[in-house]
Amino acid sequence: MGLLDAILGRSKPVRPDLDQLFAVPSAALTLQAAAGFTPTGLGSVCFAGVEGGGFARLQEDVRELLDADTERGGVPVEFSRDAYGYTWLLARHPADDSAALVNDLHAVNTLLQDGGFGPQLLCSLIGFRDAESRSLALVYLYKRGTFYPFAPLPGDAEKRDNQLELQVRGVLGDDLRVEKDLSRWFPVWGAPGL
Repeated sequence: MGLLDAILGRSKPVRPDLDQLFAVPSAALTLQAAAGFTPTGLGSVCFAGVEGGGFARLQEDVRELLDADTERGGVPVEFSRDAYGYTWLLARHPADDSAALVNDLHAVNTLLQDGGFGPQLLCSLIGFRDAESRSLALVYLYKRGTFYPFAPLPGDAEKRDNQLELQVRGVLGDDLRVEKDLSRWFPVWGAPGL
């Protein structure tokens, strides 16, 4: 960062730290004990698609890597595209194995980043549910290296439970690097894994 950047108030962007994802299994225990939310075993990665053979090959490499255990009973990953044109990869694991889910999400992010497609990565999310069937996701913002909770209210109204999100922020503040700028807590309506 140069002198002109300091004078104009610009700062260096935060470098992505994919290893932050490995804090999710312990945060899941905290979330269960403090708020009653347990992992669903569903997680997804969102990225902007790119045209071209290199990206298509990388997407196939991701599928092959994560589908390697399907012969032993593993569930194949699913790719989908949302209304905004973003691609989502959905991974499924037993609800009590959040470590394996996080490993898969980390592998996808790492393969895309190492393949030169890091700028296309948007977020990863890990799904949770409580005894009242309320949904919650811990969303990892790739470009910020931070997490935030997203809690949609039941129904099709596209409304969120802001009180629950703030409660979860307080609960997980010691476990995860939580995004401080609330304007970056983007809704991920209809995200696979939520």
